[in-house]
Amino acid sequence: MGYRQAAVLASTCFFLGVLFICLNVDYKVLFTPLTEEIILDGIEFYTTFFKSPPAIKALMHAVMGMGLLGLIGKLHKWDESAMFFDGSSLAAYMFALSVYITVGIPSSRTIAQPVEGEDRIEALRILSAGNTIIILLLGAVLVLQAGEEYARRAE
Repeated sequence: MGYRQAAVLASTCFFLGVLFICLNVDYKVLFTPLTEEIILDGIEFYTTFFKSPPAIKALMHAVMGMGLLGLIGKLHKWDESAMFFDGSSLAAYMFALSVYITVGIPSSRTIAQPVEGEDRIEALRILSAGNTIIILLLGAVLVLQAGEEYARRAE
């Protein structure tokens, strides 16, 4: 395992850890009957998350960039392994980033700084569903990276 694969695995595992923390709130929002307590817990959690210091947000975005650069660096060595495993990992990682950018950030903003006419409960549900999709995509990246390492050792 080289530095590029370590960058991919570290960033993927880091964000899976962050999302598993969010899953405590997301599970209640998505899979249990909504009560006032669950809604307030979710709003408080994501408001705290949204209003975190800029250094924390910069760290998270730098780790995202590290994973993306690691995958692009692994594609630089264009062989069959890179074409199948790393290309698919890059597609899943990019899709996870696009879900974060298009769903996660606007929904978090709606929850933390509501504008009149916007529904915070619906934004909370959408954010929870987006986080669940990102968990599945990052899990796919881990499975593809493990498959690549297995195929490399089997040769």
